[in-house]
Amino acid sequence: MKTFKNALQIYNLTAKTNCKECLMPTCMAFAGAVFTGAKKLGDCPHVPAAILADYNEKPVVNSAISENIDTAVAHLKEQVAASDLASIAERIGGIYADGWLTIKVLGKKYSVADNGDIATDIHVIPWVSLPVYDYILHGGGREVSGRWMPLRELPSGKDWFRLFGQRCEKPLKKIADSSPDLFEDLIRLFKGQQVENYYSSDVSVVLNPLPKLPMLICYWYPEEEMESDLHLFFDETAEDYLDINSINSLGSGFVTMLEKLLLRHG
Repeated sequence: MKTFKNALQIYNLTAKTNCKECLMPTCMAFAGAVFTGAKKLGDCPHVPAAILADYNEKPVVNSAISENIDTAVAHLKEQVAASDLASIAERIGGIYADGWLTIKVLGKKYSVADNGDIATDIHVIPWVSLPVYDYILHGGGREVSGRWMPLRELPSGKDWFRLFGQRCEKPLKKIADSSPDLFEDLIRLFKGQQVENYYSSDVSVVLNPLPKLPMLICYWYPEEEMESDLHLFFDETAEDYLDINSINSLGSGFVTMLEKLLLRHG
């Protein structure tokens, strides 16, 4: 029985029409979800039964996930290079000048050239560049509402929130537990904003990973026999600007950057 080597292989099995019948916003997003195990190939009604029988849909291991991300980034870069960045800038909260589209990623300038190349002051890792490319290509819709919800309550979140918890919330809680100055650093380094204590949390900080995709971090200190807790929340319009796969990648990329910063600066 055949196995998937990367998400692009899955994408080539789809109709490439972005019909959304699989409940994912694009065929590429569906391919990424199948490759990581969040969706099954059979969830696409356009894949013939004969093809389904040929493939083993077992989720991939971490090393293969990294290969998948690199392949997806390269594919999205090609799409960006074929796009009119000047016409895209306004709908995603960016500025276009001299062949470069510039947006703010975590408060830092992040520029993408007409050919898809990236120039930025923050760490350029695939887990971040993938959602940025996706945001540029597909972002746009309702204005940010200010109504927060956990990932599981987003339209496509029910299939992803467990994976998101493992890859984003749990490691971020571990960082918060070991770094008492974490939230002050987030405010200072990434232009975060401390807000009122949502959901009775002890600390609530809003970051802007992308101009129209804010993220709320709520942290509860340990108390008596209760452990600390941490959860991330997104605006109800989040999936207007990123598909759920890219939101998961964005969270993972953010945690990876924090871990690298802690290793570098102790």
